[in-house]
Amino acid sequence: MTTFVDRVELHVAAGSGGHGCASVHREKFKPLGGPDGGNGGRGGDVTLVVDQSVTTLLDYHHSPHRKATNGKPGEGGNRSGKDGQDLVLPVPDGTVVLDKQGNVLADLVGHGTTYVAAEGGRGGLGNAALASARRKAPGFALLGEPGDLHDVVLELKTVADVALVGYPSAGKSSLISVLSAAKPKIADYPFTTLVPNLGVVTAGSTVYTVADVPGLIPGASQGRGLGLEFLRHVERCSVLVHVLDTATLESDRDPLSDLDIIEEELAQYGGLGDRPRVVVLNKIDVPDGKDLAEMVRPDLEQRGYRVFEISAVAHLGLKELSFALAELVSRARAARPQEEATRIVIRPKAVDDAGFAVSQEEDGLFRVRGEKPERWVRQTDFNNDEAVGYLADRLNRLGVEEELMKAGARSGDGVAIGPEDNAVVFDWEPTAMAGAEMLGRRGEDHRFEAPRPAAQRRRDRQAERDEAEREYDDFEPF
Repeated sequence: MTTFVDRVELHVAAGSGGHGCASVHREKFKPLGGPDGGNGGRGGDVTLVVDQSVTTLLDYHHSPHRKATNGKPGEGGNRSGKDGQDLVLPVPDGTVVLDKQGNVLADLVGHGTTYVAAEGGRGGLGNAALASARRKAPGFALLGEPGDLHDVVLELKTVADVALVGYPSAGKSSLISVLSAAKPKIADYPFTTLVPNLGVVTAGSTVYTVADVPGLIPGASQGRGLGLEFLRHVERCSVLVHVLDTATLESDRDPLSDLDIIEEELAQYGGLGDRPRVVVLNKIDVPDGKDLAEMVRPDLEQRGYRVFEISAVAHLGLKELSFALAELVSRARAARPQEEATRIVIRPKAVDDAGFAVSQEEDGLFRVRGEKPERWVRQTDFNNDEAVGYLADRLNRLGVEEELMKAGARSGDGVAIGPEDNAVVFDWEPTAMAGAEMLGRRGEDHRFEAPRPAAQRRRDRQAERDEAEREYDDFEPF
């Protein structure tokens, strides 16, 4: 059964916003008390949070689909809907969030670090919030927006100061078990270690972590064996320790060739050339191992490596090694820039961004793309003429109609707002003013006006009747 997972694809869905309410306040002796429809609640977010108690992505391997709750719709009496509950997903320290194309969205390091993977939809405004001096009695409300839907990839890169690398059965697990309190599985056959092991080492006043990276063999960087899965756990380490077996029973292996092969795999993986290296010659408690260590040590030192002869089983040479690693870790920490380890990629908009773009496609259709137009379309109830007119006014004020004219659009041309798979398509009719502005009295009612002289009220009513008969004799305010 799988117990350690360091890469998963996660499908997250934020909650949708609740719809706004279109309502008119009514009570005894006050039948038209004004609009009192409340706003819809906001949908819940899906948030990733670093939790030190979590060490694997196993939960998301078994349950990759996660969804936050929706916001509740608004109600009459100016009652707003309840916001949806956020969904908080704990992830291990060192989790990298990527999109499906491999672009880094966030690099989460440090307990409590958060990243919003999917934002909840906005709640729709009720007609009370849409009322204004010009529009005193809106007969419509805005719909809630759908929440974000994203497919993200989570990769775990172990956060450690020192990485132990080497062939299987070279003694890495034994070494980490005696340097720290870690208790890895140890045996004398290859691939005993199937997951990275972490141990905490104290050397004087320095406390550092050591990771045992398993599965490195020739071809590991190309996917052979287990190496490709775990090479990413070396990336965050400040110091690399080559653990070489001086008592191997394989006739075609020796410490120098093992070192060359592992270095070649690290070079093929890339990005590790600047890490200081230390060579550990293990198993000197075996007579042949001691002789071989003394034989190859001059060659290793000539290559510029700092060499330590140890025996993890007999506990020989461990103190000198632990203090030497502590010194290298302290230097790396001192040289590290004083900045937050967490990295969240932000892509700001250009200062001259109009908020939308108009383009003409091969079939002659004009397409409007942009955050605001697409959001406004999602919020519009197209079964309500007044809501459609309100949308037309917003698009006109944003400059969409002007840009369509510049792009060569003519009366009757098709215009689509939104992505290809979910767009609103209509035949465009250029106007000096958009729908609701042309209707003039939409959302207005003289019964909400301040008192006026009787003669003025009679003249105003007659003018309104004449205008309604000419252009809008089928319009009713409610």
